[in-house]
Amino acid sequence: MNLKNIDIEEIKEIAVKAGNAIMRIYKKDFEIEYKDDNSPLTEADLKANEIICTSLNKYYPQIPIMSEENKQVDYDIRKNWEFYFCIDPIDGTKEFIKRNGDFTVNIALIHKNKPVLGVVYAPAFNEIYWAKEGIGAFKNGKKLPFKKNNTPNEKLFVVTSKSHLSEETLRFIDSLETKEIKQLSRGSSLKLCMVAEGVADIYPRMSPTMEWDTAAADAIVRVSGKMTYQYNDNIINNKPIYYNKNNLLNPWFIVK
Repeated sequence: MNLKNIDIEEIKEIAVKAGNAIMRIYKKDFEIEYKDDNSPLTEADLKANEIICTSLNKYYPQIPIMSEENKQVDYDIRKNWEFYFCIDPIDGTKEFIKRNGDFTVNIALIHKNKPVLGVVYAPAFNEIYWAKEGIGAFKNGKKLPFKKNNTPNEKLFVVTSKSHLSEETLRFIDSLETKEIKQLSRGSSLKLCMVAEGVADIYPRMSPTMEWDTAAADAIVRVSGKMTYQYNDNIINNKPIYYNKNNLLNPWFIVK
C-alpha cells in the first residue's frame, strides 16, 4: 500500500456524496438520539457514515476504517495498521442540530500515527478543503495558505470553539503576548482549517476532542505548513499530536 495509490478526487467525491445526503436531512425535521456519553446522534450521522464506509470499502477494501459511528477495533489489532481511514461523518453534530451550518464531513488517511491526507467538506457552505502529502493543501481548488500575518506582535487572530470554550482556553488567550487579540469562533473542524488558510493565527483547544474530530483537518494544517502541537502543563511542547493511540482521546493542543 502506498499513498500514491489513493486518489484524492475519489475521497472528495465520497465526502460530497455524504454531504448531499446530510443536507437532505438537514432541510427536514429529524429526530435526535443521545449516545452513552450524552453526545447527540441523528439519522444524518448514520446515513453519512454508511455512505462513506461503503464507498471506501469499495475503492480501498484493503484499508481499515475507524469511524466515530462504528464499533472501535481493539488496540491490539489496530496498533499494527500501517494505513487506515479515520472518519467523522458529521463533525459538529451540535451545530447541525442548531442549523447554523458549522458542521463538516471529515475523512482522513493516517499513516503510522500521522495524518497524510484529509478532506473536510462543509456542505451548508459548499466549501471543501483537502490535502495530500507531496501535493499540497487547498480550499475550493485554491492553494493554502491564502494569507500570512507578518505582525503577530501587533495583532493576533485567535479562533475558538462555538460550543466548547473552556476556562483554560480563555486563560491561555489572556496569556498571549500581543497588543491586540481578535477572537473568532467557529464550530467543528473548520477552526483548524482557518489556521491552515491563514484567516486565524492560532487555535487553542483545552477541552476534550477525539482523534476523528481532528484527523482530516490536521492533515490540511500540516500540509499547508502549520502544525497541531500537544499542550501539556501550560507548555506547547513542540510535539505534534499523534493518532491511533490506545486511548483515542486527543491531548489538549494548539494549532499554529
